[in-house]
Amino acid sequence: MELEFEFWIVIILCFTFFVSGFVDSIAGGGGLINIPIFLLVGAPPEFALGTTKMSATIGKIAALVNYAKNGFINWRLAFFGLPTAIIGGILGTKAILYFNSANIGKIILFLLPIGIIAVLLPRKSFDAAKKITKIKLYLITPIICLLLGFYDGFFGPGVGSFFIIALNFFIGLSLVQAAAMTKVFNLATAFSSFAVFAIEGKIFFVVGILLIFFSIIGNVVGSSLAIKIGSNFIKKVLLFSLSLLFVSLAWKLFL
Repeated sequence: MELEFEFWIVIILCFTFFVSGFVDSIAGGGGLINIPIFLLVGAPPEFALGTTKMSATIGKIAALVNYAKNGFINWRLAFFGLPTAIIGGILGTKAILYFNSANIGKIILFLLPIGIIAVLLPRKSFDAAKKITKIKLYLITPIICLLLGFYDGFFGPGVGSFFIIALNFFIGLSLVQAAAMTKVFNLATAFSSFAVFAIEGKIFFVVGILLIFFSIIGNVVGSSLAIKIGSNFIKKVLLFSLSLLFVSLAWKLFL
């Protein structure tokens, strides 16, 4: 299915993906902007999730390559977490597609505050990495990846923050290591979810490819200005904009 969008809607979506890429590169939470805007312009909720997942999957590859080049990826940890991350992403996506469009929209509205909380949570815990025990490697890591993979497939926004917090607190990775490993697991969950959406025909491929381009530009601009602006200011702006989106979406879906 490929719907025809009016020109002004395409312009709004392009601007939205630029802004979300900009914000995501600094403070995270870009998906919290993309999905509501898709719904507000009249796109079916499952297509909003699928198209956003496509752009998210491609956008994460560059960050993962950068972390890998700098030696921040623990491939042994990745080996035990990736299978359940993929399974979780598939199961979560299959689960959300069981609902009809109207109910998916209401579920998204219910989950938005959870994603907002995840993005705004402070990330101050262990400064140095701790030893990864066998129970952390063989049991806790796969469980974390399965649960957050399911959440990413079912909804998604804020999952990166959840991964960082979980890997830092439960596994004992430093924040930098946790952020790096998050890219590995999040790419796996996003790709598996994207694959299911694509197979089910729930992605606007034509407009989605255009939106990826604007998302990349936003990420480049945002990352270059991150040091000057700072994430705290961006988070305040993000909270204000998300509040407006939440109210608008609630009005559209329920009133």
